[in-house]
Amino acid sequence: MATSPSPATGLPGVSVIGLDAPFRWLAGAWADLWRAPVPCLAYGLALSLFSFGLTSWVYSNGASYWVFALACGFVFVAPLLAMGLYEAGRRLERHDKPTLPGMFFVRAALRQDLAYLGLALLLIFAIWGGIAQIVYGLSTSQIHRNLHDLIAFATGTFEGQRMVAVGSVIGGVIAFFAYTLVVVTAPMLLDRRNDVFVAVVTSVRTVITNFWPMALWALILAGMTLSTAATGFLGLTLVFPWLGLASWRAYRELVPGGA
Repeated sequence: MATSPSPATGLPGVSVIGLDAPFRWLAGAWADLWRAPVPCLAYGLALSLFSFGLTSWVYSNGASYWVFALACGFVFVAPLLAMGLYEAGRRLERHDKPTLPGMFFVRAALRQDLAYLGLALLLIFAIWGGIAQIVYGLSTSQIHRNLHDLIAFATGTFEGQRMVAVGSVIGGVIAFFAYTLVVVTAPMLLDRRNDVFVAVVTSVRTVITNFWPMALWALILAGMTLSTAATGFLGLTLVFPWLGLASWRAYRELVPGGA
């Protein structure tokens, strides 16, 4: 594994990885998960129950068409919600035992830089939502008030299929942009020596240096996360801790001198 030299600005160096790296991160994270199953799975269960409750509330209040938006929006905020899992990964790396209170209240994450990152992701999500509404409005003059009607329109009509195709391309570009900004940034901010600007620039450099492996990692993250929607997000109990620990491993390999 080679390392891309750090620029003259003093930014940390970035490793050059192969296409096998995402699978190595997943395998290592699976082993990490069972080294501390109780706190990690409890963390995932708490998130899955919250997601399931929110989805059920939205559906029961006649706004079922928002379920898809919430599922996509989760991809944007997941890196911040995984801070406790990054902390667990860091402790396991140091042969310490992670605890559930220590994962829910990560002292190193209580900083202004993380708030800036959250605001940036919120802005990107708002832009994505606005564009999605424009694409929907240009595709039909009807208002589909429930999820069943929306799915029927999206899959059973030419206008709906075109809406899905256009929306998927635009949404994918925006989501990958957000991923590029945050994939290394969130775990890197556990180290107080780094500010959000250094972390974001480093994150962008990792994606540029390793475009295809990082594109594959983005597909894995998005695919596994969105697949839990089929279980009412209860699948996050296992999937989210697994991906969170894998993301910590990804950061440590991509930026070996960053923590």
